[in-house]
Amino acid sequence: MLGTDLLETIRDVHEVLDFDIPEIDITSLEECLSAAAKYRPEVIINSAAYTRVDDCETHADQAFLVNGEGASNLAQAAAAQKALLVHYSTDYVFDGLKQGAYLEEDTPNPQSIYGKSKLSGENLIRGCSPNHLILRTSWLFGKNGPNFIRTIVGAAANGQQLRVVNDQQGSPTYSKDLAAHTLRMIEADCRGTYHVTNSQACTWFELAGRAVEWAGLQNTPIVPVSTSAFPRPARRPSNSVLANARLQREGLPLLRSWQEAAREYIEQNLKHKS
Repeated sequence: MLGTDLLETIRDVHEVLDFDIPEIDITSLEECLSAAAKYRPEVIINSAAYTRVDDCETHADQAFLVNGEGASNLAQAAAAQKALLVHYSTDYVFDGLKQGAYLEEDTPNPQSIYGKSKLSGENLIRGCSPNHLILRTSWLFGKNGPNFIRTIVGAAANGQQLRVVNDQQGSPTYSKDLAAHTLRMIEADCRGTYHVTNSQACTWFELAGRAVEWAGLQNTPIVPVSTSAFPRPARRPSNSVLANARLQREGLPLLRSWQEAAREYIEQNLKHKS
C-alpha cells in the first residue's frame, strides 16, 4: 500500500528502483549489501514490514527477523554507501496509556510483539547508521491494500450490521499523503525520528461512521462496542494519537486533516453506486 504510493510520488522527480521478494530479501544482510553496492543509491526507503499484528504474537521470530534484523540490514547497507535510510515505524511502540498525544521524545513501552519488533528495528537503525529518518505513523489506509476503511465500507455495502470499537483513538493516515510528505522531508534534509500522521484524531467508531456516510451508505447501522468485545491475541493501544510535534517545531507543514484525506480516498475509490 505505502510502497506503491511512494513509487507513484517519487518517480516523477527522481530516479527510483523498486525491489521486493524475490529480488531482495531484507532479512539477508548479504543481499542488502550487494544490492546497495551495485546500485549505489543516495536514499534507501524501507516500506517492508511484518504488519499482521496478531500473527506476530505466535510468529515472534519472524516478526523480529523482518521488523528488527531486516531494518538493521538495510541500515548497514545504507551506511556502506553513505546513503540516507528512510524507515517507517508505528504507534505500537507506545503503551497507549498516556493522557494526550505522544511526542517523539516520549519513552516507548510496546505491549505487543509487533510493537516490540518495530522498536527493535528503530534502535538497531540508530545504532547502525546516524544518517536515518524514522517516520512513526498510525492507522494507515490507501487504495493499494487492505485497510480498516475498505473493510468497513465493504461490509456496509453487503448490508451487514457493524459493531465497531469506540474506546481506541488514533490518527488515520492516508498512504498517499504519507508518501508525499516523505519526499518533502527527504528534500528538506530531515534526520532522526518524527511522527507523521494526518491531522486530528478519532475513534474507530467515529471513523466507521464517517466512512459509510462518505461512501453513500449512511443508513448502515453501526453499534459502538468496547475493546473487550473483540478479544485479540495482540493488545491494542487505547491511545494511538501521535503528535506531529517535530514537524510543527521545525516549521514544516503538517498533513491535512484525516477527514479531508479519508473523504477523498473514499469518494475516489470506494464510493457506493446506488
